[in-house]
Amino acid sequence: MFPLFGDERRRQINLGGASSAASYDSILREAKERRLEREDQRRRQDSAVRIQAWWRGMRESARVRQVMRQAFAEDVTGINGLRCLVLIGRDQDVLGTWSTTILLGGEDSLFRLATGPDHASWSVLIRQASFLLLHSISLAPQSQYATAHLQVLNALLSPSPRTKKLGPQGSDVTIDIMRYLLNRNLYSYLATAIARIDIEAKTSPSLPPLISLVTLPLISSNPSSDMYITSLEQIFIHILTIPLLPNRLPLTSLTTFSGRLPISAIHTLPSSLPATLVSCPIEAKVHLIANLLAFTPPRYPKLPAQPLAAYLQLLAELMNSLPINALDPPEPRSSSAQQSVAGPWIDDSDSDSDSESHPQVAVVTSFEPKPILPQLDKRTRHRLQSLPSPSHINSILTATHRYTTSQPALFAFLMALCTVWPSRKDRVLGAAVAYSSGGLVRELYRGYIRSSVLGRDDRPGAIMDPANASLWPPLLFLTDLYTQALLTMGDDEFFSSMNSAVAPSKTTSAARNPLSLDDLTTFSRKLLNIAFVLYWREDQAGVMEGGVPGLPNLKWEGVREKVTKCLQAIHARDSRKPFTPPDHWLITSQIDVSSFIEAAVLEEQRLAQPVGTRPLSKRQISYLSPRLGVLHNIPFSIPFEVRVSIFRHFVANDMMNQGYDRFSRMGRNRVSVRRGRIAEDGFDKLADADLKAPIEISFIDQFGAEEAGIDGGGVFKEFLTSLCKEVFDRDRGLWLANKKNELYPNPHSYAKEAHSLNWYRFIGRVLGKALYEGILVDVAFAGFFLAKWLGKQSFLDDLASLDPDLYNGLIFLKHYSGNPEDLSLTFTVDQEEFGVTKSTELIPNGSNIPVTKENRLQYITLVSHYRLSRQIKAQSEAFFEGLSQMIDSKWIRMFNQQELQILLGGVDNPIDLEDLRKHTNYGGLYDDEEETISAFWSVVNSFNHDQRRALLRFVTSCSRPPLLGFKELLPNFSIRDAGADENRLPTASTCVNLLKLPRYKSTRILREKLLQAIHSGAGFDLS
Repeated sequence: MFPLFGDERRRQINLGGASSAASYDSILREAKERRLEREDQRRRQDSAVRIQAWWRGMRESARVRQVMRQAFAEDVTGINGLRCLVLIGRDQDVLGTWSTTILLGGEDSLFRLATGPDHASWSVLIRQASFLLLHSISLAPQSQYATAHLQVLNALLSPSPRTKKLGPQGSDVTIDIMRYLLNRNLYSYLATAIARIDIEAKTSPSLPPLISLVTLPLISSNPSSDMYITSLEQIFIHILTIPLLPNRLPLTSLTTFSGRLPISAIHTLPSSLPATLVSCPIEAKVHLIANLLAFTPPRYPKLPAQPLAAYLQLLAELMNSLPINALDPPEPRSSSAQQSVAGPWIDDSDSDSDSESHPQVAVVTSFEPKPILPQLDKRTRHRLQSLPSPSHINSILTATHRYTTSQPALFAFLMALCTVWPSRKDRVLGAAVAYSSGGLVRELYRGYIRSSVLGRDDRPGAIMDPANASLWPPLLFLTDLYTQALLTMGDDEFFSSMNSAVAPSKTTSAARNPLSLDDLTTFSRKLLNIAFVLYWREDQAGVMEGGVPGLPNLKWEGVREKVTKCLQAIHARDSRKPFTPPDHWLITSQIDVSSFIEAAVLEEQRLAQPVGTRPLSKRQISYLSPRLGVLHNIPFSIPFEVRVSIFRHFVANDMMNQGYDRFSRMGRNRVSVRRGRIAEDGFDKLADADLKAPIEISFIDQFGAEEAGIDGGGVFKEFLTSLCKEVFDRDRGLWLANKKNELYPNPHSYAKEAHSLNWYRFIGRVLGKALYEGILVDVAFAGFFLAKWLGKQSFLDDLASLDPDLYNGLIFLKHYSGNPEDLSLTFTVDQEEFGVTKSTELIPNGSNIPVTKENRLQYITLVSHYRLSRQIKAQSEAFFEGLSQMIDSKWIRMFNQQELQILLGGVDNPIDLEDLRKHTNYGGLYDDEEETISAFWSVVNSFNHDQRRALLRFVTSCSRPPLLGFKELLPNFSIRDAGADENRLPTASTCVNLLKLPRYKSTRILREKLLQAIHSGAGFDLS
């Protein structure tokens, strides 16, 4: 539309009122700005008024101070001067003038006003003046006036001057001043003053009067008074937590403080003191422990029962509140590889610890940040080293032995020490074991454990009850203590009865087990019940992180580890020589076996790892799988047959996961080996082969021709048994045998060469293949070497199977009643190779460290460890490397040494002929009713045990029956007709467990021919 009147614009009228709105906003904004401006001006005015008032006040205060200084100067020692002193306050010059003037006037000047008409005012003012002096000293303990201040305070609080000048009322005056200062943190100021004096400035004139002030409240008040107890409490909180307190003091002050420190009154302190000290910073608690170690040990012999128990309990609570290793934190940029005599007895490289983390498994093990350990002065470290020393432990044991009421505190102390200082645990426990020849173990069990509800069959829930907190320290300490005792206890000592009369020789003391076998039966059952509850709990996160009642520094996982270790050690003795009743170790009444097997197999499948990854630790397995946790830590609680069945399921599942079928001819590795060179050809051709795959063997005879036949599994079995016979031949130099013909790796340096280690790896793989296929091999290994298969450490009791002479020598040393230093032993071992004797140090500088009464248990442990572990470390590791390629270490950990030997070679039990006959197959003209077969079983039934074993070896190549009976023998035991020629001897094809038996018509001839064949070692028959 076009406009009617050209370009004429119409007036724009805003009907919405926008223009008025904009005007209204601007008015509001202006009003707000003016208001803020007025408020800012008012604040400025108020600030100016306050500044002016402050300035006027300061000017007036300065004027008044100046007036008071003049008044003070005119009457320094009078009541007005004292008033001015208090009003002026913290003026160092005024305080210094007053102290100096008072000292020049002597005691008369100090106490003159206390008996005059102004005595009431003086009593009030002198308290305030004393506090001003105390505050001044804390700020500048080495100032020009500090000594004068200290002397005045000492005169006011000392009994002698006050009594001399004031008579009987002087005590009230002093008590009044002392209470006033105590209420105003007397000891906090004194501690600050002492700490501000350089540690090397022992000649400082302030130190003697400072230390005198620390102890004056103790000698000026009644020991039963509140003031005395409060003063002693404050000394513990403030003075004894000063770093390196003994090193700061001159000898006279040190003697004064030590003599006046009433450790014998520690039991009178408030029950809240430990909680107060526990809440202190970590360093303060560490220094308190170090300082107590400087002043208290000389008093142990004379301490009564109550203060001794209170002292040990205090130390226990302090240590329980510290982070692990706080008493021995690692030094920055220091190497932990070297160990001293005070270090662990066994190096970590050979430890059976299972606490390492594995990155490929996401298992949460801790929700708390790692505490920062304090950096300690070397002098503090040195003082703390005495805490776990054998001499200190012995002195405590001797002191507490006088009082049965002190023993609970003793157990709590030792338990806390072992927990907070794990690297000294063996030393502490070793000293405790050696004390009174194991008497402490016996007292612990009979006094505290036997009647405890923890671990009882009818009270499984008692272990989690907070009401039983006091029962844990003695139980766990006994567990650690007895585990330590077993390290150096021979089987002869273990199975000795406490009631038996053991006549000691002139040079040795009687060797007895501190616990009877009946005690051990009850004790081990308690431990088993505790361990099972902790492994079986569904809430494994609670076990990992949950704290034990009464032991804040210990988690339930730590309890489980301690209990398990002791259980395994006791069970190992019972395995060698049973002393417990049947089914003692089983918990099958608490589980359903069939569902347990199914669940364990499913859990293992869930935890299956890719080849080449690092194996799961026991700790991780326990967290992820309760059933596998039981199988790998307390396997003896599940029947052996059940575990063998689970093992077979594990192998079958693994074979299926690998895609292999032992009965299929697809995917087989075909290998040819020469009859006379089985070991060498097997090593060359199978070194890189996947032994989990089925292997088809073809033998090459002496003429170079391949033997006829197809390997359906039997030929491989023949190859495997022949291979084992060759590689374990001791003439090859890789293996040695003990007196029982049990094998272990040769410790000779030749066996550590690269080529020999490759052979150990190969042998490990071969034995792993035998276990994988369920083929029994007639090889027996020494128990200590089998223990290494299970990741366990070997100790003194295992040494008897290796070197009986050395074992007897160490037992002699252990119980030698004379001075061991007379034997001229040092921490070294000698070994001879090629006619040259080489000496090896067991610890750094061991050749210069004599074996003494205190360290002989350490020496025994180190020698045993060297012979059983260190000498064959490389060989064993190579062997296990090969074994682990075939068998998961988790599977092996389900068995102990004896059971593992059975798994390898069968049951060393009498042969069950009924079971054998039931699972025998027949061929040719034979059946179970045939005349020759009936005669055969009649003859075999008349055989003795050795003859039956010889027959089984003749047919199957192994003299022991299968683990779960002859139904497990693959292929089954078989007898085939071998013709009617009665002059012919029976032969066998061990590869297929086949006996070829001619049709003998005479029972007598059958017996003669059969015995002749099985004892003549008739060879493998191909016909």
